[in-house]
Amino acid sequence: MSLFASKIEFVLVETSHPGNIGAAARAMKTMGLNSLKLVAPKDYPSAEATARAAGADDVLASADVTHSISTSIDKSTLVFGTTARDRSEKWPIVSPREAAKLVANEVAAGGRVSILFGRERSGLDNQELASCHQLIRIPVNPEYSSLNLAAAVQVLAYELRLLSDSQSPPENDKETELASMGDQDAFLQQLDQVMQQTGYLEVDHPGLVRFHLRRLLLRALPTSKEIKMLHGILRSIRKHL
Repeated sequence: MSLFASKIEFVLVETSHPGNIGAAARAMKTMGLNSLKLVAPKDYPSAEATARAAGADDVLASADVTHSISTSIDKSTLVFGTTARDRSEKWPIVSPREAAKLVANEVAAGGRVSILFGRERSGLDNQELASCHQLIRIPVNPEYSSLNLAAAVQVLAYELRLLSDSQSPPENDKETELASMGDQDAFLQQLDQVMQQTGYLEVDHPGLVRFHLRRLLLRALPTSKEIKMLHGILRSIRKHL
C-alpha cells in the first residue's frame, strides 16, 4: 500500500466534530493511507481529535489544512465525492468497490486521486460536487442510512487496501496523463474571460453556464496535453479580440 499511499488523498470538508477527524485518521492509518486534507474544519487542532486518532498522530500531524476544496484538489487528476442522497443534478455514481478499482487504475497510471467527504449533517453541496468526476455511494440499510463520517472513511480505505497489493508500479505516459484539477481550473478561468469579452455571459444564468461547462470538462477527462492545446486556442482568440 505504501506505493500508492502518497497518491490517494482523503479530503474532509468543513468537519464539525474534531473527534471525527481523529477517528478518520485512525481509519486511514489502519489501511496504510496517510494523506489527509482538511477543508475549513470547525475545530482543529483539537485534543479530542488526537485522542480519537488512537496512535494515528502522524496522520494528523501531516494533515494539510486549507480554506477551499479547489486548493485541496488542484494537483489531483481524478476526484470522487461521497454522497448519501439523491441529487436534482445527475452524476455518475459508483460503489466503493467500483471506485477503488478506478482509483487504483489512475494511480497505477501515474495520477493522483482525491476522495471528498462532506459535512456530517449535510454532506457536499451541488457546487462542490461539480468538482468531482464521479460520486461514491455506500450501500446501506434504507431504513437506517445514518453512517458516521469515520465509518465511511473506513469503508473506502478498506476497499483500496484490498486492491493495493495486486497493482503494478506506476508507469507515466505523458500522452495519456490526465490534466490536474488546477490546470482545468486555469483553463475554465481563461474561458470565462473570453466569454465575458465576447458577451456570451450576458445570459440569464451565467453561474449555470459555468457549472455545466465544468461538468462537461470533467466528463471529457482531458489529458494534460489537451488542456495545454485548449489554452493555446483561447490565447489566440483573446489576441484577436
